Amino acid sequence: MAEGAEHVEEHDMKKEMKKEEKADGPPKGREYVELVDQFIIPVVNDSSVTSLILITLTLEVDSGATERVFQAEPRIRGALLQAMFDHANIGGFNGAFTNSSKLEPLRQTFVEVAQKVYGDEISDVLIVQITRQDVS
Repeated sequence: MAEGAEHVEEHDMKKEMKKEEKADGPPKGREYVELVDQFIIPVVNDSSVTSLILITLTLEVDSGATERVFQAEPRIRGALLQAMFDHANIGGFNGAFTNSSKLEPLRQTFVEVAQKVYGDEISDVLIVQITRQDVS
């Protein structure tokens, strides 16, 4: 077999393996915990609520940690909610709030807060939905 043909065959095998990994779900050794309710954060300007932010989060955790994380959900939610209030108070939800330059630091803060409250079994916090509703 020619060298180029071997390279194409190897490339095709790698593509097929990646497809299989995606079809199997989360990365090996990881599970996802969808937090039960969305978060609602008021955005206050000039002493009045001008909009509401609705956020839905999912936690990426070690395999087998799902039940323990659900049991700790009230503490985790409380800490994440405080981080969202802090973000709102510095103007993080104003303007183009879905820009990655604003969302990535927020997501990283979520990871740090969740790990501080629960531990390293939480490896990531995914923002699966975020919406702003302006109040008239």
